[in-house]
Amino acid sequence: MSPTVPVDIAKLVNFCLQEDVGAGDITAELISIDKTISAKIISRDNGIFCGRPWADEVMQQVDSSLTINWKIKEGAELSPDQTLVQISGSARSILTAERTVLNFLQTLSAVSTMSQYYASMTRHTSVKLLDTRKTLPSLRSAQKYAVRIGGCFNHRMGLFDAFLIKENHIAACGGIDAAVSKAKALYPSKPVEIEVQNLDELELAISAEADIVMLDNFDYSNLVNAVKLNAGRLKLEASGGIDKDKLVSIAETGVDYISIGALTKNCQATDLSLLIE
Repeated sequence: MSPTVPVDIAKLVNFCLQEDVGAGDITAELISIDKTISAKIISRDNGIFCGRPWADEVMQQVDSSLTINWKIKEGAELSPDQTLVQISGSARSILTAERTVLNFLQTLSAVSTMSQYYASMTRHTSVKLLDTRKTLPSLRSAQKYAVRIGGCFNHRMGLFDAFLIKENHIAACGGIDAAVSKAKALYPSKPVEIEVQNLDELELAISAEADIVMLDNFDYSNLVNAVKLNAGRLKLEASGGIDKDKLVSIAETGVDYISIGALTKNCQATDLSLLIE
């Protein structure tokens, strides 16, 4: 089953078109209003394709009369010189939509490609790889969708849908037990995750009955000891500076989750081009 498409696509696309087109595409006005063309978007990279719903919405908002013929499915593998979509209709409209379409496709395909790369490294384990809130401003729901397309999972969407109680929160609340207790009292239905710095704090988090414990910057031996100490009572998340070189060994410790900011912030845009046929 494909990941659910975010509900804010139309609003986001409208914002991005306003940013790019503004009061009007003055260069497109050089072209006759009656001129029609056929164009295609091709890939120049390998990767995992993502972003079709956003591309469709851009073209719909620019000109609903454009004919769009997709040659690839969301989540499919990309290869160089592959045709992704053919578009026909008003030359003005196609060229006005071009950059915004490509921006979405290049960015989201980059995220899904990165996510697929990391997910493939840990398939032999039961760990779930999570994204973070380190996303491009206004593109969070889109990037988190792309993470799912690539085979990884989402952490909380923002500050509103789950607790993540960090070191400063703990200090301000008067300790781990007090912070967890207050969180559960305030919003009983919200997941409560608490960050710990050592095994003593992990024991306190277990006693406080948090839902998830983030093991912040634990080294390998401490991760192994944390899994043994926890004995399956809470969900454990490894976090902090985890890259591809450390990923597999950490996954094999038996933690439930690993959060990786690189899924959304260290991506190089997939190389795509729009060509007039």
